[in-house]
Amino acid sequence: LVTGHIDDSEDYSKPLPTLKFSLLNNLAEYKVELESSMDNIATQALEHIHANEIILTVGKSNTVEQFLKYAAKSRKFQVFVVEAAPHCHGHQMAANLVKSHIETTVISDSAVFAMMSRVNKVIIGTQTVLANGGLRAACGVHMVALAAKRYSVPIMVLAHMYKLSQMHLCSNEQDAFNICASPADVLPYSSGPLLNKVHVYNPVFDYVPPELVTLFIFHQGGNAPSYVYRLLSELYHPDDQEL
Repeated sequence: LVTGHIDDSEDYSKPLPTLKFSLLNNLAEYKVELESSMDNIATQALEHIHANEIILTVGKSNTVEQFLKYAAKSRKFQVFVVEAAPHCHGHQMAANLVKSHIETTVISDSAVFAMMSRVNKVIIGTQTVLANGGLRAACGVHMVALAAKRYSVPIMVLAHMYKLSQMHLCSNEQDAFNICASPADVLPYSSGPLLNKVHVYNPVFDYVPPELVTLFIFHQGGNAPSYVYRLLSELYHPDDQEL
């Protein structure tokens, strides 16, 4: 990463014999951080998951799966997995947790509000952590976050540092922020003439504002959403904040 001020008058043909060595060292360090990030997050599980708690998660996240499995080595707890329709990746998540002898129950998306009063905490993954501490998460997570807020249930987000983004979300940027998957996942082509009478949208992501998030858990520890700006300032040079 180049952090110094670049002078336009500098001679770029000048050889820099140490540049390649420095870049390779930095890339090697970054590679080690990426490879160990999931394990470092998982080892924090015992600080947040206690005996006989009920944990709720959404869909399938490899980071959340390792986090729960690590806690299950020494503590007994129960997990509710929201199936995350229409793709229903939560079914695979539940099957993997059961193999590790974790008591797991799959619930439909519509049952989240009814079950939230029994839940001790919500633990989820995310696709991106935005600059304001908000989330670009899987579709349906915003609904879960609102239900958790209603019942004062803490929401913990497991995220790797490479998921931090300089991007902000404005109401007029929804088209650039979100993408839509095939509507066939919601309304199959076998529905026939009905397809000509309706417009079906199948968004992939949800925006979750930072006020709905209780804690981010990164590989170096937990941070509040309001601290994300500080982490970004350490990761990115000010000249790289607007590309």
